[in-house]
Amino acid sequence: MKITNTLSLVFISLLFLSIFTAFSTIEARKHHSKKSKIKKHKDANQNHPPYSSPSPAPLPNPSDQPPVFNILSFGAKANGVSDDSKALLAAWKSACKVTGGVVEIPSGFKFMIKPVILQGPCMPNLVLQTDGTIFAPAKIGSWPKSSLYQWINFKWLQNFTIQGSGTADGQGSNWWTSSESNQKKRAKKVPDMKPTALRFYKSYNITVFGIKIINSPLCHLKFDNSRGVKVKNVTISAPENSPNTDGIHLQNSQDVEILQSDIGTGDDCVSIQTGCSNIHVHHITCGPGHGISLGGLGKDKSTACVSNILVEHIILQSTLYGARIKTWQGGVGSVKNVTFSDIQVSNVKVPIMIDQYYCDKNVCKNQTGAVAISGVKFDGIIGTYSVQPIHLACSSSIPCTDVDLISVQLEPSAEYSGFQEALCWNSYGKSLGQLAPTCMDNCVRSGSDLVKRISRSHDVSCW
Repeated sequence: MKITNTLSLVFISLLFLSIFTAFSTIEARKHHSKKSKIKKHKDANQNHPPYSSPSPAPLPNPSDQPPVFNILSFGAKANGVSDDSKALLAAWKSACKVTGGVVEIPSGFKFMIKPVILQGPCMPNLVLQTDGTIFAPAKIGSWPKSSLYQWINFKWLQNFTIQGSGTADGQGSNWWTSSESNQKKRAKKVPDMKPTALRFYKSYNITVFGIKIINSPLCHLKFDNSRGVKVKNVTISAPENSPNTDGIHLQNSQDVEILQSDIGTGDDCVSIQTGCSNIHVHHITCGPGHGISLGGLGKDKSTACVSNILVEHIILQSTLYGARIKTWQGGVGSVKNVTFSDIQVSNVKVPIMIDQYYCDKNVCKNQTGAVAISGVKFDGIIGTYSVQPIHLACSSSIPCTDVDLISVQLEPSAEYSGFQEALCWNSYGKSLGQLAPTCMDNCVRSGSDLVKRISRSHDVSCW
């Protein structure tokens, strides 16, 4: 019994000792941890700025929207009579200084704008939001003689957009000497130079979207020495008898796309001149007018270089011509890699034309030189003509080569006079698919290597 009591006492003593040892160890660990944390915080304050938790993303702020410069805020009268040019220029200069600036021509107002130059360089992504109506001066005498080349000149711009539901009205009727009885009298008052409505000069990455341009004294929309242009959903309109009122005029410009637009004027719906390459024109309705034209090229023995042109998905209604290339005699250079595809013509006088004897006067001097034409496709030209289905008048000294007629289906319209058949002269290439009328079957001939060498020898100036 005594032994048992002794063992119990020993067991209790050992248990008490174990509990005391464990408790001491825990307290020691707590104390060490507390000291370490304090030391670490002190070191962090010595070597680094105090740490702050990341702030939440800011909520959208109305001030983040593009800054808008409404020309009414710059003194525009908006009555269609007073000169609002200074207000437009002031708004432009302010917007030009900020990224994404918007010059606003508000809807429901009319602004008379005298000839102006809206020039850069500006900050990126400048926008001219045109929802109202702007008018050019109606009286010819109110135009300064130094401003007869264009009405609104966009100059030295990059990453610029003009867009909106508004209208630019060139009020060109006084510039058109349409009445024969008054022609001589009015011609004395009309300068030889007439202004283009909107002109872009040396500009890059330009977008024109949605606006309407009407009644220009001369061309409606011109791009000169520009690159990276997109024109979409525009409407261009002038009377059929308004002279030289081209819809869109391209010169010395590259990488241009024109699409989904409605153009009807007194001249070419789209005119592609020398120095142009990589041009894509598609989904355009054209008429009235002179069709889609390359040229005239090579005037006054000048050098003309045009290449890589694609015109497709076009509707032409009651135009003088459809797909046309026109060059003057005596010019040099080349036109190559041109495709007219999926063109629907309705009552077009001459749907397909190459004219290397172009002349805008009663008589032009015969000359042997010519711009060399090669690699031209007329593919899927379908519809009706009123005068002649095809007119290929190539230079006698420099033949047209690689001219392909593919699945052309044309028939006389109700207004067909019946006096002219196909004209085909010195044109070489291939006929593919069914052609109608049958007079086109022998329009292009198989060309020898000699013929191609003759043609290529005249486009060296474009290399």
